Amino acid sequence: MSIEIREVRTAKELDAFIRFPHTLYRGHPCWVPLLSMDERNTFRQDKNPAFEHCQARYWLAYRNGKIVGRIAGILNNRHIEKWNQNYLRFSWIDFVDDLEVSKALLETVEAWGREIGLTAVHGPLGFTDMDREGMLVEGFDEMGTMATFYNHPYYPVHLQQHGYIKDIDWVEYEITIPPEPIEEISRMAEVVLRRNNLHVFQPRNKRELLGYAQSLFELLNAEYAHLYGTVMLNQRQIEAYTKEYFSFVSPDLLPIVLDAQNQMVAFGIAMPSLSRALQKARGRLLPFGIIHLLWALSHNQRADLYLVAIKREYQGKGVNAVLMSQIHKAFIARGIQKAESNPELENNLRVQTQWKYYETRQHKRRRIFIKQLN
Repeated sequence: MSIEIREVRTAKELDAFIRFPHTLYRGHPCWVPLLSMDERNTFRQDKNPAFEHCQARYWLAYRNGKIVGRIAGILNNRHIEKWNQNYLRFSWIDFVDDLEVSKALLETVEAWGREIGLTAVHGPLGFTDMDREGMLVEGFDEMGTMATFYNHPYYPVHLQQHGYIKDIDWVEYEITIPPEPIEEISRMAEVVLRRNNLHVFQPRNKRELLGYAQSLFELLNAEYAHLYGTVMLNQRQIEAYTKEYFSFVSPDLLPIVLDAQNQMVAFGIAMPSLSRALQKARGRLLPFGIIHLLWALSHNQRADLYLVAIKREYQGKGVNAVLMSQIHKAFIARGIQKAESNPELENNLRVQTQWKYYETRQHKRRRIFIKQLN
């Protein structure tokens, strides 16, 4: 029976699009779902501020009336303007192990790209750099994280069969957290603070932390601007991400470094791992998903590192040691023994060398694929 591709047009079809991976990965020990309500807000034009400069279309693949795959196509006009690349993005791609299915999905996105005069398709890339991105190509037996896609090993094989090649890779590390502070890092942090007249902001509660949310995202916009595929977040996106994520972030895991005028110089964000909790929640916050998440935030031996940004004039001066020292202390207090670095661009050696004082294991690799539309 041939594959039928249908574009998602109704709320019911969007729910089917969101829930399909729950069928494909049911019982898989490494796959980590997001909360369905968060994904729904990402896909809806009336909820996601990225639609101010993006267009998106979603498709489902059917065989004999049964869903066997899904894919999203995203036109990010700001990416085109910033990078001078007439590329269409694809993401949220999942499919059964059938080349006919994956081909039909990808050709649908490619056809849209040709229709609107674009020259290439690349991905997986979302609306923004805050979305999950990259296809797993190594580390299929490793637990996923809230920040990353998990996929079956046959996914990259299919893409290569359909003419897609590597554009860039991210690498990921598992970091062992020593039970005591690392003397070299602690000493370096003290020297850096004194030499540069900096200090660590110690928020007493989340309300004080929220006062720095705007500065945090402005620093993120500025210092991530040169990284692959990044597009500046607009004000509505900053407000939406503040509302979505700051309710989960604990002040002790978000160290902020300020200068003498109390202007933000650097920040780092870590969180207790929510992977197991999200698996137990199965995409639903109610009735019991919230309990699993709250438990994971306070009872955990694993953590995820998410974002680090340092103001350009302070880069290379050891400010990252201040952030590492603060987060390490918080990990010790919480009993954290392992941390996930989450994706780091393979050519971002400055980020990777900061782990030289820790025992690490490079355990995952994920890839952006690209195909020229000749």
